[in-house]
Amino acid sequence: MNKNCRNMALAAAFALSAAGLWGCSTSVQLPDTVKVQQGESSDNRITVSGMEEVKAVPDIAQIQYSVYTQAATAQECQEENAKNINQTLETLKGLGVEDKSIQTSDYGMNPIYDWTSGQQKITGYQMTTSITVSDIPVENAGKIITDSVASGVNELDSVQYLCSDYDEKYQEALKKAVEMAKGKADAMAEAAGMTVVRAVNIEEGGYYPQARYNTLASSKQMMAVTEDASADMGVMPGEISVEAQVNVTFEME
Repeated sequence: MNKNCRNMALAAAFALSAAGLWGCSTSVQLPDTVKVQQGESSDNRITVSGMEEVKAVPDIAQIQYSVYTQAATAQECQEENAKNINQTLETLKGLGVEDKSIQTSDYGMNPIYDWTSGQQKITGYQMTTSITVSDIPVENAGKIITDSVASGVNELDSVQYLCSDYDEKYQEALKKAVEMAKGKADAMAEAAGMTVVRAVNIEEGGYYPQARYNTLASSKQMMAVTEDASADMGVMPGEISVEAQVNVTFEME
C-alpha cells in the first residue's frame, strides 16, 4: 500500500471514530433531556383554595344547671341541697331521661363570712351542685328546663345545641369546597390558554367538629322561668354552619 492509500485509510478510520464518539455523546444526553421535559411538565400546575359551608339544624341538646342552697348550718345547707337535687333527678327520670344522660358534679360547700365587725365570723353556709343533662332531643329541652326549675333548680348555666349528623354535613361541605377549587382553577387556566387535566394533590384546610353553640341564660330569663314554671321555656336552636376548606393542586396542559 502506497503512502497516499495509508493516509486515506487513517483519515477514514479517524472519521469513523469521531462519528462513534459523537453518537455516544448523544446517547448520554438523552436522560438529561427527559428530565428537563418532566420538569417543564411539573411546572404546569396551579394551587387554589376552596371553602364552602352547609347549614344544619341541631337536633340534640345538652343542659347544664345547678341547685344553690343557703342555710344557717352546714348540715341544713347540705340537706336542703340534696333534697332539691333528688327532686330534680326524679323529675328527669319521670320525663324519660335515661340515667346515662344525667351527671351530677361540683358539690361545693363554702362558709358565708361576715366582715362588718372587722373579724372573720361565719354566719351561714352555701352549697352548689351542678347537673348536666345530655343527649336529649331539642324539642324536649324546654320542658326539661321548666320542670327542673319547679323541682329545685335555680341556676341555669348553659344550653348547648349539637348536630348528630355533623360528619355527613362536613363531608358534603368538603365536596363542595373541592368543586369550588376546580371552578377557580378552570377559570384561571382558561385565562392562561391552558386546560386543567387533573387534581394531583388535595389538602384539608382544617377540621373543627365543635358543631354547637352555647346559649347562656341571663338572670332575667331564669327569674321569668322560676316565676312561671307552668309554661315551657322556649328553645330556639337556630342553624349551625358547617364549614370545610381545602387546598388543591391541579395539573394543566
